[in-house]
Amino acid sequence: MKKAVIGGIAAAVIIGIAVAGVSMSGQGAAGMIDTSNGSPVVGNADAPITIVEFGDYQCHQCYNWFHNTKPGITEEYIETGMVKFVFVDMAFLGRDSLPASVAAYCAGDQGMYWEYHDMLYTLQDPQIDSGWASRERLKAFAFDLGLDPGVFDGCLDSNKHQGRVQSNVAEAREFGVSGTPTFAIIFEDGRTETIVGAQPFSVFKNVLDSTV
Repeated sequence: MKKAVIGGIAAAVIIGIAVAGVSMSGQGAAGMIDTSNGSPVVGNADAPITIVEFGDYQCHQCYNWFHNTKPGITEEYIETGMVKFVFVDMAFLGRDSLPASVAAYCAGDQGMYWEYHDMLYTLQDPQIDSGWASRERLKAFAFDLGLDPGVFDGCLDSNKHQGRVQSNVAEAREFGVSGTPTFAIIFEDGRTETIVGAQPFSVFKNVLDSTV
């Protein structure tokens, strides 16, 4: 699987947030998301379809989607070059949500954003702010991944990427994201659909395979 960080999303993300399920958003949608500070991307940067997830590392439905739905999308669409996947922080559920997102970018400074991202969703405790994502635990996760502890700890303690995370959260709120996980699916022709919640693989497949 190709993993990279590119500056911005290749196509602007036109968001029309639904209350639940799937909604179609057309040319009159509310606005555009521009992740100009660079967004972590998994997959072929030239893939014709982009999936943007707005997520919180303490969101249990995000955990469920990560374990139950994302593997199928990875195998059928990302690894085949049809889809690139982008994660945008919506860190709002608890006091440890923002540091967890900051920690992921600190890992990214050492080329291991996605490994750290995956570890957070693998080791997540269903109870928000239970201490599973305390700064001490976040540093321990980095150590377990073999990251340079001095560099990582310095990054986390200085809140180096806090502004980046806060910008993502503000951007998500501005364009109507009110819960996690929320997904924007952007097609090569600019058509965009929104999926809200930890929907099963079949829901994503119906959207990804649609041509009209």
